Formats: sequence, C-alpha cells, structure tokens
Amino acid sequence: MIAQAAWITLRILTVYTVSWVLWKLCKRFVFKSPLDVLAGPPSLSLLSGNIPQLFDFNGWKYHRAVLDKYGRASRITGAFGERLLLTFDPKALHHILVKDQLIYEESTGFITRNEVYFGKGLLATLGDQHRKQRKMMNPLFSIKHMRDMIPLFYEVTERLRTTLKTKVKPHGSQEIDILQWMSRTALELIGQSGMGYSFDNLVDDQSNHPYSTSMKRFTLLTGGTFGFFTNQFVFPNAAKFNFPRVKRFIVNHFPWKKIQDIRKLSDIMHDTSLEIIKMKKDAMNSTDPAIAKEMLEKKDIISVLSKVISTCSVHQGSDSAAKVRANSEADAADRMTDEEVYGQVSTFVLAGMETTSSAMSKILHLLAIHPDVQERLRNEIREAQKDGQLTYDQLVSLPYLDAVCRETLRVHPPVNFAGIRTVRKDMVLPFSKPVIGADGQEVSEIVVPNGTNIIISLLGSNTNPDIWGDDANEWKPERWLSPLPQTVTDAHMPGIYSHLMTFLGGGRACIGFKFSQLEMKVVLSVLLSTFKFEPSKHHVTWKMTNIVGPYVEDVDPTKPQLPLVMTLLD
Repeated sequence: MIAQAAWITLRILTVYTVSWVLWKLCKRFVFKSPLDVLAGPPSLSLLSGNIPQLFDFNGWKYHRAVLDKYGRASRITGAFGERLLLTFDPKALHHILVKDQLIYEESTGFITRNEVYFGKGLLATLGDQHRKQRKMMNPLFSIKHMRDMIPLFYEVTERLRTTLKTKVKPHGSQEIDILQWMSRTALELIGQSGMGYSFDNLVDDQSNHPYSTSMKRFTLLTGGTFGFFTNQFVFPNAAKFNFPRVKRFIVNHFPWKKIQDIRKLSDIMHDTSLEIIKMKKDAMNSTDPAIAKEMLEKKDIISVLSKVISTCSVHQGSDSAAKVRANSEADAADRMTDEEVYGQVSTFVLAGMETTSSAMSKILHLLAIHPDVQERLRNEIREAQKDGQLTYDQLVSLPYLDAVCRETLRVHPPVNFAGIRTVRKDMVLPFSKPVIGADGQEVSEIVVPNGTNIIISLLGSNTNPDIWGDDANEWKPERWLSPLPQTVTDAHMPGIYSHLMTFLGGGRACIGFKFSQLEMKVVLSVLLSTFKFEPSKHHVTWKMTNIVGPYVEDVDPTKPQLPLVMTLLD
C-alpha cells in the first residue's frame, strides 16, 4: 500500500515539477525583472546559473572576485535563469535583518530542510514560534549564566589537556589532528553545559559517541551546490505533500548513496535527541526526591526546557516535584512542545560544535603560521595565570586574546553565507552607497519583487574595504588594540558582535555567540599555556563547506582534518 502511494506521489510530483519548470522558464526569460538593473557575473549554465561556482567547496576565488568586481549588491543567476540578489551593503542588511525582518524571512527551503534534519528547533521556526523559543532560552545564554558555566568549561578542557600531554613526549614534538580534538571538545562542552549529557570522555583516540563523526560527515554531505538546490527546490516542494510515511518510504528506497548516507546520519542525530530527552524526563518522573531535586538544580539548556515541556508529569511526593509540576502546568504560551525541545538538541550541537570547532581550529592554524603572534598571546595568558585559573572577567578582558579571536572571526567566519532570505511582498531596498548597475549608472535603491531570494555574504560584509580599509582582507589582530576607524562605527552594521556579521543580527542572530566566545577563550588559554603549535609538512586547504573546514588533499581529500605539530612546553 505504501509502495503504491509512493508511486502515485512520484507521478504527481513529476507533473507538478514539469509544470513548475515551464512556468519558471517563461517567467524568467520572457519577462524582465527589477533586479536586471544590477550588474552580476555572466551565467555559465541555463540549468544552474552561477550557483555551482558560488557554492563550490573551493570557490574562494570566485566568491572574492564577485565581491570585488560587483560590490555591495549584485545579481546572481540561479537555476533556470532565476534572479537572486547577493548583498553585503550595511543599510540593506539593516532592512533585511532588523527593520523589515518579518518580510525578509528565511526561505521555505531553509526552514523545511532544518525541520527534516534537526526538528522544530530555532533553525526551523518562524514568527511567534521562533520568538517564543528565543525568549525562553535567552536567560540561559546570559553573562550571569556564562559565569556559572566557567568551572564546567575548565573541567572539560582540563581533560583535553591531560590527554594531549600523554600524546606529546616531553622535550619532543608530535603531529596531531587538532580538528578532531577541537570537534570532540566542542561537542562535550555543548553536551555538558547545554544538555547535562556527556558525549565524550576525551581520553581515547576515537570519540566514544557516533554523534561527533556523524555531524562532521553530515555538514560535508549537505553543503555546496547540492545543499543549495535541495534547499531551494526539493524541500519546499516536498513540504507541500503531507504524507510523511510515503515520503520516508521514498527516501529509504532512493537509489543514491549520498541520500542514504544523509538519512542514516540524520537518524543518528534524531535518536540521540530522543535519548537525551528521555533521560531528562525519566529523571523528572523519578519517585526519588533527591533525583527530582537534582533535576531542579540543573542549569543546562535542555534540563531547563524539559521542566516545562507539555507532557511533563512527575510524582507528587516531594516539594521539588511539585515545583516541576507547577512549571509543567504553566500557560501553553510559555511552554515548548516535546517536538520543539527535541529540535533544540541537534540545533545546539550543529551551532555549538561545528562552528566553534571550526573557529578554534582556524585560530590555532593561524597561530602556528604566525609564531610571533602565538608567542605574544602565550605571554599574555601566562602572565594573567600567575594567580591561578583565569576567571570569567579575566578571560574576557585579555586584550590580545580578544583581538586574535575577533580578527579571526572577521576575516575567517565559519559560515560565509547566511541562510537564504525570501521577500514576502514587493519591497524597495535602499543601499548605504550607490552601486554601479548593469548599464554603468549608479543605483541607490532597488525594487525587490515578492518571492525574490536574497544571499547575504558574511565574508563580504566583514572584509568590506570601504569599512575596514585597504587591508580588510589581511589578518591583523593588532587592529583591535587601537580605536577602530570611524568608517567602521559610521557603517552601523546590524551585527550583534563587534561591527561584524559573523553571528548575524536582528531576531535571528546567533543566540549562543557569548557561549562560543567563552568556549574559544577557555580552550585557547589552557592549550597555549601548555603547548606550542607549528605547521605540519602537509598542505592544508580550507574548503567552503556549509561550515568552513580544513582538508589535506595528499592524505584524504574527503575527510576534514588539521594536522599540527605540537610541542609540550616547560
């Protein structure tokens, strides 16, 4: 019965797709678009436009060439001649992300994709549902909460240091894949502080949980041109058919290894989320007052959310249980559903593990290449550590450590493009500075038709020479030790962090950016005070996957890794 329904569904999808393609071709090649006034790179393919070049894993030069040649706003050609807007203009970004953010929503494909992969977490919700989730979780990412997390951060990082010391001989050196250890550490940190759950003991050479390797492979498999086109076409069209069992049957039997690999990895993430939430609910439902009391006192994100999920029910035999029950009986508007709480687990692992481990690995790679910067930073850290382990206030106030982190996140953001935004009605989008249009004339604003997809270049925004100067593309931590140029403050960038767009801005900005910064500073302070890092003999290439990652072509071009030579210091 399911097989027959799947066959019927496939036939309907085929007819729908052919009709849709014919309409799009007519619309895009017969009718003009307001975006045609903008200049842009020539389309290299009727089928795919510029997308394969722009989202290629090795597309750095192409991306930079588009930014440099066409400036703050350009027209990109998508599939079947679709016009897309690529922009990093600060005034345009303010309208898109802040002023008119409810009109410039994240695309249907982005939302439905994330719901399928991760569940109904922050990355898969819009409007009031998204705002409710953020409101509930904001206190868990406050500075006060970060202070409370410091001991836990150090406990995990000390485990990492102890293990690495056993691998590096005294007065000797050892080549180590530091990306593996940064990924495992980031996963354990988000697991412990975000979920009260241990993913990794950080002792064995291999991760003792499949989640770590699953997330790495998942990011690689779902990125690039494949990720763009599935987000734009497959997921939004599949979402129109509410036959989950049929769709699952189709996916299970789809004859493409890549699809099957993604399915298996997604199932691992989903099953792990269920395991974590079940563990929390079992603790809340325990008849042991001590366990209920311990659950109340837990401050990790998922424990707090689990106290108010709609199906929560606990034993009535203790005051602690009564408090949990009172939370669970709160007004529905102030609760998340089970499905929403499930969705936060994979969402936080993706955001907390992949991006932060990418950033920490990039910093260590840069420090290995620039030994003078590494030594200066190590001296600053060791001087501050004379009185013992650094406190939260000490960590955030170390000027050179802060400068190294900021500059790396500026020039090398872990994510180069924000999620596609789709305009929900005709709008006029202004620019802070005119751009040169296709006819050579200045364009100071543009009509953006309903349904237009917008690509936001985070790299273009962070390295805009009009704002950061002629050396905008150069990694110079020292620039943060002096007052920034007036052009930086005058740009009024809508980002929530240091005039940068690395963590976005507006209502969909990264909720965990303080967590990420603190994690980086704790890990760097511990490792740099103990080890010296040098480049290995291998040539490392950083690729534009969904989340930027390092690869060694002469070892294994399909596996992200960052070999560095580590030396144990006295």
